[in-house]
Amino acid sequence: MLARLGLRTRIFLLFSGLAAGIVGALSLGLALAYSRLGDPALLNAFVQAGIVAGFLGLGLVAWLWYLFDLNVAKPIDILAGTLRARAHANVDGDVDAAMARYLGDLAPAARAAAESLTETRSALAEAVARETSRLSAEKHRLETLLADVPVGVLLCSGAHQLVFYNGQASELVGSAAEGPRLDRKLFDYLREGPIRMAHDRLIATQDHEAASDLLCATVNGARILSARMRLIEPLGGDRQRPGYVLTLRDVTGDLAAKSVRDAFLVEVFDRVNRPSANLSALIAALPEGGAVPGRIDQALREEVGVLVQTVTDLSRRSDALRSDGWQMATIRASDLIDSITARIEAGGMTVTSAQADPLQLQCDAFALVSLVGRLAEEMQGQGIAQAFGVTAQEEKAGTCLRLLWQGPTLPVARLEAWLNEPLDRTIPDVTGRSVLRDNGMEIWPERWEGGQSLCLPLHQLRREVRRPAPVTRTVVYDFDLLERERNQMVAEARLNALDFVVFDTETTGLLPQQGDEIVQIAAIRIVNGRIVENEVFDMLVNPGRPIPAGSTEVHGITEAMVADAPGVAEALRRFHRFAEGAVLIAHNAPFDMQFLRRREEELGLRFDHPVLDTVLLSAVVFGQHEVHSLDALTHRMGVTIPEEARHTAIGDARATAEVFVRLVRILRGRNLSTFGEVLGEVRLHARLLKDLNA
Repeated sequence: MLARLGLRTRIFLLFSGLAAGIVGALSLGLALAYSRLGDPALLNAFVQAGIVAGFLGLGLVAWLWYLFDLNVAKPIDILAGTLRARAHANVDGDVDAAMARYLGDLAPAARAAAESLTETRSALAEAVARETSRLSAEKHRLETLLADVPVGVLLCSGAHQLVFYNGQASELVGSAAEGPRLDRKLFDYLREGPIRMAHDRLIATQDHEAASDLLCATVNGARILSARMRLIEPLGGDRQRPGYVLTLRDVTGDLAAKSVRDAFLVEVFDRVNRPSANLSALIAALPEGGAVPGRIDQALREEVGVLVQTVTDLSRRSDALRSDGWQMATIRASDLIDSITARIEAGGMTVTSAQADPLQLQCDAFALVSLVGRLAEEMQGQGIAQAFGVTAQEEKAGTCLRLLWQGPTLPVARLEAWLNEPLDRTIPDVTGRSVLRDNGMEIWPERWEGGQSLCLPLHQLRREVRRPAPVTRTVVYDFDLLERERNQMVAEARLNALDFVVFDTETTGLLPQQGDEIVQIAAIRIVNGRIVENEVFDMLVNPGRPIPAGSTEVHGITEAMVADAPGVAEALRRFHRFAEGAVLIAHNAPFDMQFLRRREEELGLRFDHPVLDTVLLSAVVFGQHEVHSLDALTHRMGVTIPEEARHTAIGDARATAEVFVRLVRILRGRNLSTFGEVLGEVRLHARLLKDLNA
């Protein structure tokens, strides 16, 4: 029991025992003396002498305890916390020897040990940095490669927990409100049935090289994904459920296009069969060699007209479907013109002008470049033109790609002959006509602005707009999660086996019971003892009430900034999803948690997460006598908060996360490795703040 008490508490109990012993010995001595004298008249004198001597003894002991606590116990406590911060949290800086001036050579010795530790650590870090520079470069190259893989890649443990994902996977399985998170269940994002079946099937094959193709959907059904699963660990190892890698490709559009094409084919046969059957019946009713009766002639004409109209309509729709094929990509008109210019110049001809409106086109650009280049070569060979202009301009009917020249007119018959020839002698099936057909286009010669031109109308265009935000090209991973031991009892779980969400709020004021509300909430995740830089929650919140000027001076958030932001209820729902399954960390957590928990009934949610407070953790490490403000704690732990980030929710949350990671290392150094052990120490300092885990 005594071993769990702090040094200062034990010393206090020691002096208390000494005081009790002095009072007891004095009382016993006076009682013995009085009994030997046997004079009742002296009883009052003995009692008065005992009281005076007792108070003097207690005062002397209390004075000695105060001096000892101030000059010995408290400096030892501070010195121990300082040394642990330097030993376990990589905190640099000198040890203040003045605080322990009455401890003889202990403080200088502690300073020398800290300096030696810093020098040794620096030398070791330099050596490790030199030895691992090549590995770091290779790691960076691998991350870059995986970030640019054109398919989504997920790596999951045997328990279907996310261990790795790249930017494409984040786009495919995430949503506007939430992307994938390390150590979260894959089934939070993808429907589990096909994935579990494929995983079980691969394990049953007992073939590590086997792969399984499957079709799965996001949990909201917005996307259909084509996936391939492959196990990443040898079968028959220590774990019965090996992890796997899952590659994903969005086939929602492909399936929709296939559905449209299938429906079109059904319609083709349905619409053509009826007039064809009618024509067959009418022709069978005709007398052989005789004149066609008037009514049958009229019926034949009507059915032929229906058939012609049907074939024309179906042909038009067929062209539209072909032009929506896989090879149709969106391309800027300026890029298309530049490619055509390069193709013509490569053939030894001259391009006198190249102009393009700010348009985006959907076409088979490679085939069009080849077609226009081939036509220019044919005109050069026939002596029609040696220099050309190329334009892509928006006209009334759409966009028109034009090949311009000064010289004689190109005969239509000659153009038709060129279109029927292969663009490449080695690929006879690809002709100019097939390129036009696949792109749903036509081509014709006409006069244009005092010269000649070939006109190719392009469809499916839009004006260029502001460039959208680039796709996130990052990979997020922690392969140690494959080996993590999982425990359903949080109290028994080791700290590095828990996920943490460090959060902070900015509010309209300090009194939620009087109507103050959140104006910003931010959080960052810690997984496997590491801050995950890409998994951040940061949201402005419309509090539904005015923001006082005094509050704005603190956090800088104005009413205009939150006018279009989500309300408090929506913000808390999103934060609850972000923090699902994690331990919540905050600095002065009771303040922030009351803004969350007061809305539980309204939201139908429970913020019943385990909670740790960095104020109380600081008291465990450095003692209650120290200042435990966030500024003081970050200074003590060597964490810097940029001035512009102070008193912003994300800035304070990030600083708190840095502090928490270092505090955890110190706690492990004190053999406090499980959540329950840390919670037991925290509760010894409950007089500072209320424990929220009761």
